[in-house]
Amino acid sequence: MNSLNKIGMGLGIFILLILVWGLVEPYFIDVEKEDAVINQLPEEWEGKQIAVLGDYQVGMWMDNTATVKKISKRIADMDPAAVLILGDFIYNAAKSSKEEMAHVKELLRPLTEKEIPIFAVLGNHDYAMKLRTDEPNRKSAQNIASELNDMGIEVLHNESVALELTENGVEPGNATENSLYLAGIGAAWPDEAQPDKALEAIPETEARMVMMHNPDTFAKLEAGSAPFAVAGHTHGGQVRIPFTPQSTWMTYAKKENVHADGWIEDYGAAGNKLYVNRGIGFSDIPIRINCPPEVTLFTLKTAS
Repeated sequence: MNSLNKIGMGLGIFILLILVWGLVEPYFIDVEKEDAVINQLPEEWEGKQIAVLGDYQVGMWMDNTATVKKISKRIADMDPAAVLILGDFIYNAAKSSKEEMAHVKELLRPLTEKEIPIFAVLGNHDYAMKLRTDEPNRKSAQNIASELNDMGIEVLHNESVALELTENGVEPGNATENSLYLAGIGAAWPDEAQPDKALEAIPETEARMVMMHNPDTFAKLEAGSAPFAVAGHTHGGQVRIPFTPQSTWMTYAKKENVHADGWIEDYGAAGNKLYVNRGIGFSDIPIRINCPPEVTLFTLKTAS
């Protein structure tokens, strides 16, 4: 065997090992611990923790539901003040949303049984949109939102809630001087994102968190309106390239700017800051390489 053949064989084995690892990595959980700095954060909220996750994609072939269940148990053990879920609960909403949502209910049972407050927004897959050009199925989205509400998960659709710390934990309630507001923005692809409406009930100087599915929505927020925001949708690209300045393949394959994962620098209006969660599930192919499923655990901090 000549040297060229050896190189080709070695390269082939290397690629095969990478692909095998891509099928294994989705079962590992990456808990990213981050500080969330919020302007005017009431003293009572200092140090409280918020867990963020999303993009379950239940119903896709080889979907990653075992990891969803494992993550639900992990978060229940963490006992955060609240959990934020960033949409895309199921993969094909138009086909079998009722069956898949029954599965989602079981996967989330460790959280709902512990009565940790859970808030959510919907994503494009919840509207049966695999592509931006697909026709949104709003009936399926309404059914998913209704079933989530029946589980005790509050779906925020271009609206906000005032969160209060009580003896029993965090509860939505009437706004007080100790409130922390949470705004949820509608999904971008079905043209449901209305950031101004989501934030309109929040006094300008009050502390707030903002959640959305698609990070593209973040660019529409007015300056200073979202000092701490979270989004999902990208799955981190599912394949990240090690040792490169722009680690995801999406940066090189797409013409537009890509905001794939982590804190996104130099994006959005002044005074706003976005973190993109890599999610749990998949789109198109069931692999993750250098991009494990993520739970982000944010510790709330007062802006100095």
